[in-house]
Amino acid sequence: MSSQTPRGVLRPRRAGDRFRLQLLDPGEELAPYVEYHWIVRWDMEGLPPYEQQVLSHPNVHLVFEQPQPLLYGVVRGVYTRRLSGRGQVHGVRFRPGGFRPFSPGPVQELSDRVLPAEEVFGHAAVELNAPLLACTDDQEMRARVEAFLRPLLPPVPDPQAAAAAAAVAAATADHRLVRVEQLAERQHVSVRTLQRLFAEYVGVSPKWVLRRARLQEAATRADQGAVDWTALAAELGYADQAHLVRDFSAVVGQPPARYAAGRSGCASGPPRSG
Repeated sequence: MSSQTPRGVLRPRRAGDRFRLQLLDPGEELAPYVEYHWIVRWDMEGLPPYEQQVLSHPNVHLVFEQPQPLLYGVVRGVYTRRLSGRGQVHGVRFRPGGFRPFSPGPVQELSDRVLPAEEVFGHAAVELNAPLLACTDDQEMRARVEAFLRPLLPPVPDPQAAAAAAAVAAATADHRLVRVEQLAERQHVSVRTLQRLFAEYVGVSPKWVLRRARLQEAATRADQGAVDWTALAAELGYADQAHLVRDFSAVVGQPPARYAAGRSGCASGPPRSG
C-alpha cells in the first residue's frame, strides 16, 4: 500500500492539498493483469472546483464513480479531471497489456475513449458502483472490486500480454531507448511485430510510449526544482533543447521552463477530457 503520487501527475505538491490518493497492490490472482488500485477522496465543500492534469501512462482504467462506473482507454493528450464538492472514486489501473483479456477487441479501439463500464463488464459493474462508493474502508473496497473481477479472469495467462508489459517497462525505464528500432531490438522482435503487439494489447504505439516516458521525466524534474534543460534534453535523447521544448509544449501546453516556474501557482488547463 502506498500514498505516493504516481509519475505523470502534474504539479503533485499542489495536488496533495486538494485530494487524498491511496494506492493499493492487487491480490495475487489479479497481479498479472492489474498494476494497482487507486482511491481518491476529496472534500472541497465551499471551495472552487479544482482541475488536476495528468500526463497519462499506457494503461486502461476501470473507475467506479458517480453517476456510473466508466472505462477509460489510454489518453494520448493530457487528461484533466475536475473535482468539486465532496466524493470518492475507486480506480483499477490495468497493466500495459493486462486489459486485453477483458476486452472484446484490440485495446487500440479504446484509446481516447470513455465508455460505460457496463458495455464491457455487464450490469454487475453498475450494481457494484453504489455500495462500493458508500464504503469508507480501503481494504474492503479493494476486496469487493477483486471479487467482482476474479470470475472474469482468463483460465490461462496470455503470454502476449506479458510480452507487451515487458516492452512497455523497458521503454519507460531506460531513457537511452529513443527509437522504436532500439526497443524492438531490445525485445528481440521486428518493428512491425512490436507495433502490432502494442496496437492489440497496449492501445498506443511504441513511439508514443517512448515519447511519453521522456515527457513524464521532464515534468518530474521540473516539479522537483531547478533544471539544466540543455543537459536534460541530451540525457533524454533529444537532438537539442529546442526539440525538448517543442515536444513538451505541444503536449502540456506551455514550455517546460514556464511550467517549472509556475509549479506552485494556480491550476489551469482545458476542461476534463478522456
